[in-house]
Amino acid sequence: METPPLGSGSEYFDASLPDAKEINLNNPKKSGPFMIWDNAKNILVKFHLHGPPLSVSINIPTSELRYIANEIDDVVGGSNTVIIFGIWAHLTPFPMQFYIRRLYGIRRAVIRLLNRAPDTLVVIRTPNLRGTNPYIFTFNDWYAIQQDKVVRAVFKGLNVQLVDAWEMVLAHHLPHYIHPPPPIIKNMVNIILSHMCPQ
Repeated sequence: METPPLGSGSEYFDASLPDAKEINLNNPKKSGPFMIWDNAKNILVKFHLHGPPLSVSINIPTSELRYIANEIDDVVGGSNTVIIFGIWAHLTPFPMQFYIRRLYGIRRAVIRLLNRAPDTLVVIRTPNLRGTNPYIFTFNDWYAIQQDKVVRAVFKGLNVQLVDAWEMVLAHHLPHYIHPPPPIIKNMVNIILSHMCPQ
């Protein structure tokens, strides 16, 4: 299966944030980091690729590869802050114990964040169906569903919201890609925005 081309992600916010402009940081198209700014609504959206391991070859300075737990620890938090993360696809080829340890490190960082700023919104994007790669047997839905179950178990009981990417991809008629096509991503963004502005 061919994966759809990746963009910076800002195109998925067009309908919800029509005044948002991408800030050109002259970073690689595949890795970022990326930022968009909506001056009218005073909204800044930042994207960072998670720290190693990466199961793909990407030209990115090591200074830009920061772990999610470190990024969360650097956030002050508060009612105007939303943290959204998803971590799974690049860790599929590695033992599940490695994935669990990484998630528990992130869980501890989320607990520290919620202790210092309990009104911070934390959203976790779950793994999704990724289709099958006939050349790498660990890149398949069997491993991804195990990660989906683990991420739900690790963060159970915390004041976090889930974007159920697994069910959203499964329910859609479009093919299963590791990077879901734009209509599915738009649905995910709408769910995130509904958590941010529930009224």
